[in-house]
Amino acid sequence: MQSLNLNLKHLRYFWAVASHGSIARASEALFVTPQTISGQLRDLEEQIGDKLFQREGRNLVLTDTGRLVFSYADEMFRLGVELQDVLAGKTPGTSITLRVGVAMIVPKLLAYRVLEPILQMQESVRLVCNEAPLVDLLADLSVHKLDVVLADSPINPALNIRAYNHLLGESGVTFFSSSGQAESLRANFPESLDGADFLMPNSGSSHRRDLDLWLERQGFTPVVVAEFEDRALMKAFGEGGAGVFTSPTAVENDVLQKYGVEVIGRTDELTERYYLISAERRIKHPAVSAITEVARNTLFQQR
Repeated sequence: MQSLNLNLKHLRYFWAVASHGSIARASEALFVTPQTISGQLRDLEEQIGDKLFQREGRNLVLTDTGRLVFSYADEMFRLGVELQDVLAGKTPGTSITLRVGVAMIVPKLLAYRVLEPILQMQESVRLVCNEAPLVDLLADLSVHKLDVVLADSPINPALNIRAYNHLLGESGVTFFSSSGQAESLRANFPESLDGADFLMPNSGSSHRRDLDLWLERQGFTPVVVAEFEDRALMKAFGEGGAGVFTSPTAVENDVLQKYGVEVIGRTDELTERYYLISAERRIKHPAVSAITEVARNTLFQQR
């Protein structure tokens, strides 16, 4: 049987395309041209003697051979990154790095409370945070540019990314407004929400979908005056009196202290869930356990 002398660079480019789902996204992640990646893929297919991808509409889909090669390539490159992290963590006098992606829709106060335990660990951990839309963070996670992603929804099983979800917990929802509006809105909550000026998360977030459904079930039609991807900006508008806004009850006290607003009501019928999404690894990052333990046992147990 003829042995194959596979080129590691060819294999890495193939792995990046399979992880990202397209040559264009892989080229952005690897900082090379799409033409370069296409050429490397052709060379790899010639070496193997079979097609690795087939086109279905505008999408690239792995063939049976492609899935076999990807399973080995994914394991190989994941273990390579894992080895680098372990060796870095064992170097005397240095700290372990945890690279966290925070989805833009996640409230900043909640993200801080989730990640704060890392700073209290006996083991020195350097925290590197990157905020971006969830889809961009998952792309970075797939090629191990990030260790974990903090999100308000689990990873979609349809995505070709080997990762797993850690449910940190869920929280009821608190409704806030500026002091000038709070008294009248609080007196007849939740009926007072009908026709009230409202500040909303953007329509792509899971909380927005749940909030819209809850309002519809109650028969309420608020006036949406603005929508935000950044919920810290939404709270700033709420502080200025632009309308009612929501935040997880788990960080209610933090919102009151930081923004000087007032609570007009709460509900446990509407909940927000938060997840850590991590690359699938045999060795867990020591800081991930600290995050999940405090979140589950303390942060999301508060009422």
